[in-house]
Amino acid sequence: MEKVIIIKYAELSTKNDNINFFLRTLKNNITNKLEGLDFSITYDYGRMVIETSSLELVLNRLQEVFGIHEICVGYKLNDKDLDIIKNKILFLIKDKTFETFRVTVKRSDKKYPGTSVEIAKEIGAHILKNTNNKKVLMTNVDLNVFVEIRLNDVFVYFNGIPGLGGYPISTLGKGLLMLSGGIDSPVAGYLAIKRGVKIEAIYFDSPPHTSQMAFNKVKDLARKLSLYNGTVKIHVINFTKIQEEILKKIPKYYLITMMRRAMYQISAIVASKINAHVIINGECIGQVASQTLKSMKVINECIKIPVIRPVCTYDKLEIIALAKKIDTYNISIRPYADCCTIFVPEHPVIHPDLKLVHEYEKLVDFKALFYEAIKTRKIFEISENDKNDFQGIL
Repeated sequence: MEKVIIIKYAELSTKNDNINFFLRTLKNNITNKLEGLDFSITYDYGRMVIETSSLELVLNRLQEVFGIHEICVGYKLNDKDLDIIKNKILFLIKDKTFETFRVTVKRSDKKYPGTSVEIAKEIGAHILKNTNNKKVLMTNVDLNVFVEIRLNDVFVYFNGIPGLGGYPISTLGKGLLMLSGGIDSPVAGYLAIKRGVKIEAIYFDSPPHTSQMAFNKVKDLARKLSLYNGTVKIHVINFTKIQEEILKKIPKYYLITMMRRAMYQISAIVASKINAHVIINGECIGQVASQTLKSMKVINECIKIPVIRPVCTYDKLEIIALAKKIDTYNISIRPYADCCTIFVPEHPVIHPDLKLVHEYEKLVDFKALFYEAIKTRKIFEISENDKNDFQGIL
């Protein structure tokens, strides 16, 4: 009786037209995640099955892979005789603590005698006969017994570990995450990855107003996201000249609006260069002056590429809870300012006038500044363990 890991995928099964693409991608993502371990992986009958000599390590890594609904440790039986199956199940449950149970049978081998319900009843009766004070229920049971009868073998498994759900990364394309050092943007990145978006990140640096420690914080946030994304490329934009020109030539109460429009336009150009379909950010409705609905409309007007805001309807406590879950919160609260938190006016405009914005934009040669910022951007590729992540200047 061989131990195996059985992977279930729920949401993927609704993608009938391109299910094979989703499954191939999931298999590739799992293979990449398990690099360096001894394992084999197959998929059929709506399941992926992993055989490995490194069970605990594989289980831990699978919990960082999107597209998985449930992970079950099971047992592979090569003998399909029902009496043998019943006795093997008795052996497997003898050390389990439970009062109620349910047996669910999936019969992929349609030539196997009996229906799934009939086989489940026979196995359940065998358990009741050979145990004390147990009860069969259909819902809210202590122990689920799953039996899958396949063409060449049988799988028996019990209650599983919840997976992350969502879609396998890259199945829905690529997005560019506006990654700051705050709490919200890494959570937004995580949620985008969960929906199958492979992310790269853009970070706006403003030396000497921001420190190397602020950028180190961003790299550490990207490293956390790389657990789920594979690796994360960060496009680092020197934003100092742009920020100083805005500060010098544009009224202070419009500073944030103009800065955000500049960031959006640079992000859109970089997104085009890397073939990203969307920009992703951590904006949350009403949280700060630039995130009122009027502000978001005026800021968004300068670009055509879609912008998705995964946390836009969350309250701060919900975002913090998710940040703690993905282990980015303690990194985000390190006390190092980023370019979004410096030069903030005392009373920023919360209902900006688009006509006025267009007039102010004529005061700064943004086109030349954008060209220089993008031409000199630095690229860092961040992985889970690699600290030597500088790639170069483009």
